Amino acid sequence: MDWILSISSTILIFIAAIFILVTVHELGHFIAAKYFKMRVSKFSIGFPPKIFGFKRGETEYVLGATPLGGYVQIAGMIDESMDDTFMKEEVKPDEFRSRPVWQRTIVILAGVIFNMILAVVIYAGMAWNYGETVIPVRSIDGIYIEEGSVAHQIGLQTGDKLVGVNGQEVDYLNQVFSPSAITQRDLTFLIEREGEIINIPTPPDFLDLINREGRFIDETHSLPSAISQVMPGTPAEEAGLEGGDKIVAVNGEEISYWIQLVNIIQNADGPLRMDVMRNGELVSVEVIPDPETNTIGIQSPNAAEVFDYERKTYNLAQSFGVGFDRTNDTFFGIIKGIGRMFSGDISVRENLGGPVAIANITKEATDTGGWRGFWNITAFLSVTLAIMNMLPIPALDGGHFMFLMYEGITRREPSPKVRMALQQIGFIFLFGLIILITFNDILRTIGG
Repeated sequence: MDWILSISSTILIFIAAIFILVTVHELGHFIAAKYFKMRVSKFSIGFPPKIFGFKRGETEYVLGATPLGGYVQIAGMIDESMDDTFMKEEVKPDEFRSRPVWQRTIVILAGVIFNMILAVVIYAGMAWNYGETVIPVRSIDGIYIEEGSVAHQIGLQTGDKLVGVNGQEVDYLNQVFSPSAITQRDLTFLIEREGEIINIPTPPDFLDLINREGRFIDETHSLPSAISQVMPGTPAEEAGLEGGDKIVAVNGEEISYWIQLVNIIQNADGPLRMDVMRNGELVSVEVIPDPETNTIGIQSPNAAEVFDYERKTYNLAQSFGVGFDRTNDTFFGIIKGIGRMFSGDISVRENLGGPVAIANITKEATDTGGWRGFWNITAFLSVTLAIMNMLPIPALDGGHFMFLMYEGITRREPSPKVRMALQQIGFIFLFGLIILITFNDILRTIGG
């Protein structure tokens, strides 16, 4: 029963996100067409079969049952309907084909522009409502690097300070892992080690390695091996450990990080002799972990206090500046990522996602972040939709734009037969691509 509810909620969340994105995209085309006095025959959200619809004025408004797209049917335009019967008739003043190239170009690009505007508005709204929590890189006094991890493989060491990316020092940790930064072709990390700044290069398949392993740097793994609280009636209390103690060695092995302490305790098979720094003095205690749980009853320090998290708030004008910057960063991050897939630097199979992947990611975002997660992923998908629609494939906005570019340069329209043929080829290509990507999504989901 739980899995049925999980799948149902995933589908509903996916449909909600796609509905917002498609509605805004098609609304862009619709408003631009209406502004230039073009006749719009149909405004459809979703593809057939039709759930319901109504007609107001010259336009039929339709909600389709297939929530993977939509379309605006503009008179005098060869579009998804493949209807070219109007080509045999005299050009009417309210048709798409009667307008100058610059007006038709605006109509074609309006959907993409609206998707980019939507992303800016969502990111701005998030900044205005929730602000932003950032971690100053200098507040992290060294990072813990697990042996065998991707970070360890590229040359990072426990105790390194992560201070920048791609040759530039940054103020906050989130700047190190921004989309445009980590998709850079020659991605490098700036590390401070023993007072020296070192540039650590990454391999071309770095993003694939991260996809397989998970998070690259987890700031919580860099929490110091200090005790914030000792639980009553536990082995730690019986041994005399106190809140504020800092464990500096266990059984003679020096440690600095909480994750090191946790690993040692969980793998213990007997008493642990701990060297503890307490009020500037070094004391030793012996702790016997609970044999059933392999715990001793201590709590870690508060990450927000250790790392000096900064809470930023923005007024309305500042929020739109943040929204624009995040949209810009997301845009160039996706562009760079696509470029690296085409160049073969990263795996297409592991990084290209379709409906199933989008649904899963959207569900994960809402599970961990609620509405904030939903709106964050919707903004990201809005930018993605804008970019994908501008690919120069007939049947997409990018294909129509290429036809208009040809007409603007040569001063003549492409042959209707050529356009129809290319449109059909484009649809077949897209349909095949959707099937391939969806099949890949399913295999990837099944394989974990």
